[in-house]
Amino acid sequence: MKELFPDEFSVYQPQLPDGELLYYPNFLAKETADAYFEELLTDIPWQADKITVFGKTYDQPRLTSLHALNATPYTYSNITMHPHPMGSALSSLLEKIKEVKNHPFNAVLLNLYRNGQDSNGWHADNEKELGTNPVIASISLGQERFFHLKHRKIKEQRLKIKLEHGSLLIMGGAMQHHWLHQIPKTSKPIDSRINLTFRLIR
Repeated sequence: MKELFPDEFSVYQPQLPDGELLYYPNFLAKETADAYFEELLTDIPWQADKITVFGKTYDQPRLTSLHALNATPYTYSNITMHPHPMGSALSSLLEKIKEVKNHPFNAVLLNLYRNGQDSNGWHADNEKELGTNPVIASISLGQERFFHLKHRKIKEQRLKIKLEHGSLLIMGGAMQHHWLHQIPKTSKPIDSRINLTFRLIR
């Protein structure tokens, strides 16, 4: 565990209705996170997809890539992605996550936020391929970005977390049924961020 977590390792676990959330700000040491960021930025086959909202088609405001241990496709927002193999860097991160959360993750959806105008609007990871009460493990590399959550019905239940370089966020329980989350745009001049969301695609 010492090689995985720095000495100041800590966990933030807010008590939320209808969901479970764990945030490990120091999941990866800075040097390790730096190395993963540079490798993934260069080696991942990033793709740009189109999304259709209210009948209008736009460029998705980020780049993505799906990697998995099998060939099962994944569909969200009317985009069907066919996975690439999970290479050594992604496989090693998967094994590190399993030391914290022993769950049969078999795929990872990566997002590249190139600047503050790249974003991910309000949504839940509730696609049928993920099953009931999916567990989502999310690693952040690069630029810090704010992660917003809000309960679908309890309006005063909202949360904002700054996702740090090398951090791990785990969502579980009934979170995807009762909560929405987003990475909003920002007008500040900021650098790139890579987000890796590990999941079990059935």
